[in-house]
Amino acid sequence: MSRRDFIVQLKGHRLTTAQIHYYRPDAPSLLQLFVWQEYDLAPDFPRLFAFLEHWRREIEAPLHSMCISHEGMIRPTEWRAVDGVIDIR
Repeated sequence: MSRRDFIVQLKGHRLTTAQIHYYRPDAPSLLQLFVWQEYDLAPDFPRLFAFLEHWRREIEAPLHSMCISHEGMIRPTEWRAVDGVIDIR
C-alpha cells in the first residue's frame, strides 16, 4: 500500500469497486464490463460520480447497469496458516 492510500484511508476514504456494464458503441447489442476501483467516501462517492460524469461527457458508450462494493473499515490483513507442503519440481 502506498503512503497516499494510507493517508486517504485515515481521512475516511475506503476502497470502492464499481462493476460497470455498458453497451459497446460498435455493437449495441453487446454488453462490456469495466471495473473501476479507487478510494472514495461513502455514501456520496464523489470520486465515482466524477468518473461517471466524465464517462457521460467523453465516452460514447451508454451505461446499462452498475454494482458498487465498498470496504467498510481499516483492519489488519487477514492470513491463515496452511498445513502441508506443495513440492514443485
